[in-house]
Amino acid sequence: MEIGFLIKKIITFFIEPFGMVFTLFILGVFFLVIKKEQLAKKILLITLGIMFLFSYPPFSNYLISNLENQYSKFDYKHKVKYIHILGNGHNIDKSQPLSSQISDAGIKRDLEGIIIHKKMKDSILIFTGYSGDTNIPNAKMNSKLALALGVDKKSIIVNPKPKDTKEEALFTKSIVGKNPFILVTSATHMPRAMLLFKSLGLNPIPAPTSFYKDEFRGYFRTPLLWSFYKSQIAVHEYIGILWAKLKQKVSN
Repeated sequence: MEIGFLIKKIITFFIEPFGMVFTLFILGVFFLVIKKEQLAKKILLITLGIMFLFSYPPFSNYLISNLENQYSKFDYKHKVKYIHILGNGHNIDKSQPLSSQISDAGIKRDLEGIIIHKKMKDSILIFTGYSGDTNIPNAKMNSKLALALGVDKKSIIVNPKPKDTKEEALFTKSIVGKNPFILVTSATHMPRAMLLFKSLGLNPIPAPTSFYKDEFRGYFRTPLLWSFYKSQIAVHEYIGILWAKLKQKVSN
């Protein structure tokens, strides 16, 4: 793994909700051990407050909705040749069926892309994504699902090398150039993906899937682990968007 990529992952961990709560908790316990009770109490109270905020359903839904409402579901009036399905996570536990080895978000991305492909004559699916902590690239796992669902092998392009969205975009640019193509990814990830792809001179047509937003159900809600998870996803994307915009300003 490249040093720059590893450093980016480490920094991101500490400024996302889970890493933030984990770090503050450890810090609070440390000051408690060294007998600085007042400081420890303040830090632990802040930790509790952050946990509550990110676990509070209306707040997590607000974070998610601001991302997911930016792009609507795919409109079939568009007729293009290439459909790029961005990679997501997977495992290689052979005791599980293929449908369980691919992450939930990955399955939804694959299904959306394959459905669009089935409705678009002569279209080509592009799968990208590296192996992560496994020995099988995510792109290959997703292509296996497409083949299992009846997609012709000739209609699939696989690149197992890209480690992030920018590298995925650069690969697609080498194939489509400035021609329009369909971009399939999670609704939360779509704003950042569109920003990156467009910054490289590409013309993606968004096809968001794997939505997390809920209908508003009032403010009197108890904290939920599921809401904390949604906040984690949302903050990860906000950080990515901010980082992409900062890099654009520096390069300009």
